[in-house]
Amino acid sequence: NALPRTHKQHTHSGAVCKQSKGKLSICNKVCYAIGGAPYQITGCALGFFLQIYLLDVAQLDPFYASIILFVGRAWDAITDPLVGFFISKTSWSRLGRLMPWIIFSTPFAVISYFLIWFVPDISQGQVMWYLFFYCIFQTLVTCFHVPYSALTMFISREQSERDSATAYRMTVEVLGTVLGTAIQGQIVGKVGTPCIPDPLLLNIGNTSSVAMEEVNITHDTGSLTDTRNAYMIAAGVIGGIYILCAIVLSVGVRERRESSDLQPEPVSFFQSLKLVMNYGPYVKLIAGLLFTSLAFMLLEGNFALFCTYTLGLRNEFQNILLAIMLSATLTIPFWQWFLTRFGKKTAVYIGISSATPFLLLIIMMESNLIITYIVAVAVGISVAAAFLLPWSMLPDVIDDFNLQHPDSTGHEAIFFSFYVFFIKFASGVSLGVSTLSLDFAGYKTRGCSQPEEVNLTLKILVSAAPVALIILGLLLFKLYPIDEERRRKNKKALQDLR
Repeated sequence: NALPRTHKQHTHSGAVCKQSKGKLSICNKVCYAIGGAPYQITGCALGFFLQIYLLDVAQLDPFYASIILFVGRAWDAITDPLVGFFISKTSWSRLGRLMPWIIFSTPFAVISYFLIWFVPDISQGQVMWYLFFYCIFQTLVTCFHVPYSALTMFISREQSERDSATAYRMTVEVLGTVLGTAIQGQIVGKVGTPCIPDPLLLNIGNTSSVAMEEVNITHDTGSLTDTRNAYMIAAGVIGGIYILCAIVLSVGVRERRESSDLQPEPVSFFQSLKLVMNYGPYVKLIAGLLFTSLAFMLLEGNFALFCTYTLGLRNEFQNILLAIMLSATLTIPFWQWFLTRFGKKTAVYIGISSATPFLLLIIMMESNLIITYIVAVAVGISVAAAFLLPWSMLPDVIDDFNLQHPDSTGHEAIFFSFYVFFIKFASGVSLGVSTLSLDFAGYKTRGCSQPEEVNLTLKILVSAAPVALIILGLLLFKLYPIDEERRRKNKKALQDLR
């Protein structure tokens, strides 16, 4: 049975952390939460920077870059249920059932992550190099994150302890996204990526344009090497943090075999999948969230290129990305309060739609640094809502499902892992399609400026397309039937059942 990608978490006694019977110490919870950081840090660095790295640093053709980005994400989506299935077949060892997966995948994940950010000195086979190590890394990070997510079931019998550990974990994961953006952005941003000026913009004849380009290429080789080194330094720092987090998790948290005795005997994977996929509220929630997630993924994947070329803020883009992530982190507590005060559907409408006027503003105005930062903060507020709400709404769907199907239990894993599967697949499509559309528009690798068609395409990818997807997602969301009243009734009915 596939295990959940993100689920309610629980932590237990480690060699370092002391605890009382059934209770988790603060130390346990912190060690447990730190285990969530590697996935977020590496995911953020890859999400914001891999596209611009493949195009301008590794200097791949945009068509091949789009294949790497799409296949890597699609493969990542497929590995989730697969790894979950293999873990469910793993027998217990002295370290537990899940911990060996986390411990043994870590060194290989770090090596493959580093090699994604290394430019091999080969004329043929660069595309295969990046495709191979990107897919290998996605597989290995899944071998870390799926068992980490499933640790929930093996840490404490107390629901309140598990919920508390989840809150710690979410805090660390959000900080991880900021850390990933900050480390990668600040290290790489210190060394500007060199670019080749467009000879048409220099008023020179054909003969000297060739000479001019040769001069530029010779001059740029040194600074391009600096840029490549900066990417490798960032990868080394992030790899070090990954290893450190894995050590803290394995030392501070111990799996408890008896916690898993509480889990019901699962039905077969395909029976479970059929039940879940035929369940209306789940399908409606997934449909709405798929389009809104796609909107923010297009924005994430193309924002660095948009800042660099369309807005001409080549030396500022890493700080603008950091502003988005900091704004998102600081507003998560606000959205947590908002959804308890005004209800989750209201929070979705207001939270996710609040970015649209700012996304339209940024393409209507001339390039302006202050306005760009204002837009970044506003988008961050919306990103926080998009990050928090799915994980707070999926449990409501599961509660509703359990009430409708009281004799059928143990489907939580499918609800979570297939939500993640769809989101990842969508992110692969969004990255692949956006890089491919840049290729059609005539993207120039390492150009100091881009043709007008490329700038127009980038405007569509970070503004028009996300706005259209957000509107479509929110319209689909109108069909989602679980409002606050139904949620309260479900909660009471479940309490009565227990």
